[in-house]
Amino acid sequence: MRYKAAIFDMDGTILNTLDDLTDALDYALKETGHACKYDNRMVAQFFGSGVYVAIKRALSIENGFPADKLDLIGTADEPDDCFKDDSEIARISEIYRPYYDAHCDIKTGPYPGIIDLLKKLRESGIKTAVVSNKPDSAVQTLVADMFPNSFDFSLGEKEGIKRKPAPDMVNECLRVLEIPREDCVYIGDSEVDFATGKNSGMHVISVDWGFRSHKYLTRIPAERIVSDAEELGNAIMN
Repeated sequence: MRYKAAIFDMDGTILNTLDDLTDALDYALKETGHACKYDNRMVAQFFGSGVYVAIKRALSIENGFPADKLDLIGTADEPDDCFKDDSEIARISEIYRPYYDAHCDIKTGPYPGIIDLLKKLRESGIKTAVVSNKPDSAVQTLVADMFPNSFDFSLGEKEGIKRKPAPDMVNECLRVLEIPREDCVYIGDSEVDFATGKNSGMHVISVDWGFRSHKYLTRIPAERIVSDAEELGNAIMN
């Protein structure tokens, strides 16, 4: 099947944002008196479901929550023993968000082959979009800086629209693109992205170069897993 539109997640899918995410989270946690200095591998487990959940996961680890259950935090199956103080999460978020907005493009860059892939898709008449749980301000900055004229639509987390894995953000994208969902594919690197595509009634392609390992994706189980941009292009166009 040749798709008419490809909708991409951002973090871990088209952009390697881990260094900047790690630095911003470290700064916000340090400023509020919490444990910090998490490495990229751990921070990758924190993110995927938005800033609120990422901070909640970090604070849960600080309080002894098991790392192998982190992906349950922020879901309907969230354990009772994770961090629950919403006011403290909000306090840290108020420091994290402006700091990340101002430093989101310092160490961040596209994954190998992504810029060429986007060019080929658009030259072939396939529309492209970004739908991410990253704050919308950062999404718009990074799209403009890293991918000028590469996307027909971009949307990050913002008030008034439910974040992924709810289908609301994708539905808004489809409305703007004016393409039926059966002609679109969602591409991401995590369990949240897989659920987003399924909740939106779309096929999903998972990439294994991002925040989740190939082994983890096979346990979801992902619909289709690709390992480089060329393989992803073939999956979209052929």
